[in-house]
Amino acid sequence: MHTLQELEKLIAYHNDLYWKKAAPEISDVEYDELMRQLEALAPDHPLLSAVHGAAVASTGKVRHKEPMLSLDKAYSLEKVLEWADKYVRSGDEMLLVQPKYDGISARWEDGLLVTRGDGAEGEDITDKVPLIELESVENHVGRLQKNQPIRGEIVIRDDDFRTIYKNIKRKNGDVYKNSRNAVAGIMGLKEIADIQAQGAKLTLVDYRKISYAYSRRDLPEYFDELLEKISNLPYPTDGVVIKIADEAYANSLGNTAHHPRGAIAFKFTNIRRQSVLRKVVWSFGKNCLTPVAEIDPVEIGGVTITHATLHNLQNVLDRDLQINDIIEVERAGDVIPYIVNSLPGENRRSVLIEKCPCCQSKLEQRGPELCCVNKECFEVRLQNLLAAVKNIGIERLGEPTLRKMMNTLNVRSLRDIFELKILDIMRLESFQTKSAENLFNEIAKARNVSDYQVLAALNIPHVGINVAKVILKNLPLSELRTAGEETLSNIPGVGPERAKAIKKELTDQSEFIDELLEAVVLNESQGGDADLPTVCFTGKMPEKRSYYEDLAKQKGFQPVDSVSKELSLLVANDITAGSSKLAKAAKLGVKIMALAEFLQLEKAESEPSAATVPAAEAEAKNPAVTDELPLFAEEAQPEVPEKSPDNKPEQLSFGF
Repeated sequence: MHTLQELEKLIAYHNDLYWKKAAPEISDVEYDELMRQLEALAPDHPLLSAVHGAAVASTGKVRHKEPMLSLDKAYSLEKVLEWADKYVRSGDEMLLVQPKYDGISARWEDGLLVTRGDGAEGEDITDKVPLIELESVENHVGRLQKNQPIRGEIVIRDDDFRTIYKNIKRKNGDVYKNSRNAVAGIMGLKEIADIQAQGAKLTLVDYRKISYAYSRRDLPEYFDELLEKISNLPYPTDGVVIKIADEAYANSLGNTAHHPRGAIAFKFTNIRRQSVLRKVVWSFGKNCLTPVAEIDPVEIGGVTITHATLHNLQNVLDRDLQINDIIEVERAGDVIPYIVNSLPGENRRSVLIEKCPCCQSKLEQRGPELCCVNKECFEVRLQNLLAAVKNIGIERLGEPTLRKMMNTLNVRSLRDIFELKILDIMRLESFQTKSAENLFNEIAKARNVSDYQVLAALNIPHVGINVAKVILKNLPLSELRTAGEETLSNIPGVGPERAKAIKKELTDQSEFIDELLEAVVLNESQGGDADLPTVCFTGKMPEKRSYYEDLAKQKGFQPVDSVSKELSLLVANDITAGSSKLAKAAKLGVKIMALAEFLQLEKAESEPSAATVPAAEAEAKNPAVTDELPLFAEEAQPEVPEKSPDNKPEQLSFGF
């Protein structure tokens, strides 16, 4: 804990860095912790009620007709609900949820563009209007109109920053590091002719443009979905704003010296740091090579980060990532480090490779993935055989032992594994009589297999255990091997593309299937229970939600949007976060898993490891949200709609 004097100096120092120099040294979370310490020591301290505005090159002061205040902040749903319960009149009170844009707050009225300033007086930045495009409630995109008053945020759209600003230079010749710094830097220019000539563009987003209406009662259930929608918008955002929808009632609640009582800001807590991309390692996975970034060490949340996931080839291409680029790294939910943004560095070098690191064969792009197409490649064989081993049920046989088997015993297929003797296994490094017997017994036990395990063990793209069950419920394995593509594509969930892949692999691997069937005892289960297990994702993720839903389908899951007692698995970035979905899943006994653990799953049946949170533990960390809790809002809105016919709260669509 700091003393009062230390807090005064620290807060003043960081205010100057953030508002005047646009060069913050700490995260919003860390800054707000300093403010909380100050409030505990001196509840009436003037720093707590001070309203700040970004330093700009102004042509004069303008007094606001109504104060432009800041917002109170919350970092958890529980704190948001505490605020709501303090002011809502019932559980049916409607609240508006809107993006909290990360830019400069401004007001356009009577031909003047004015910043928030100290809340009472703002800075006149009307001379910057030639750079600014408006995005308004009516979905209008264009120049500011004199008779169209707007309250909003000056930002740089994410797509504009990626495309336009990589070619825009500051006075010192450098490019802007992030969009907020670019906005602040441009607003600080006395002359805009040079930056305008370079094609710079800013956007004033009307706060009312994007709004979602929910009752206090419904808000907890849909809060995670709202955060996901808003975090995926094409604007820089650092949270959401929640307002009471009844504007007259919200105004009647009045203001503190710092913020209106009828609104609150929920801040995203993920911390970002800048680093430099030094190397990309392409590691082997099932059917593809996965890029992993090696970066200059950077500390995030007390952890030193040296690696970050790049997901796949397409992600690298889309971001145009190269060696020595300046990157911005974030830990999603304090779990998985990933690269959020990047800027071209000096002496850039491509991270792409053309030949397989193992066999030197030419690599090919298949969909978003980079693949070695040489089926005889040692690493390709190893990864495919490892996946087959897991599908067939030999859990004790991991990658290190399988690698030894391939190198020492010349193992190349499942049939080779089934033919191993105890003496063969004892030839492997570190294996003694007892450990060899244990592995031999597990291999022998795995000889008794279900037909869907055999089909999944063939490593056909997008055909895991659960898809195999569905297929074999419709066609026995003997008929499946001779079925045409049209017959296969008519099986529920297969379709033409997957049917083509199944047909090709069944033909190509016909000899292997014959050998495998001779080595095992096959149980014609007709696929067993063909219902796919369901999975739901919650919380902000490194990639768009659709990315993980597609991945879930490949692993044999059926993605769903909500938590119910029928849900098989809830996946969260941060399994200790206080989200309503986590609380509900814990209450219902639904299995909860961290995203990092889910990404390692080969198939839907894979048992979660220690990263998975038992329901009882999750419930202790996320107390169940009760029906007694009441709901919230921001900015003036049209009439709030009733619930839609499907009983799901209706979205207010203002040009979004």
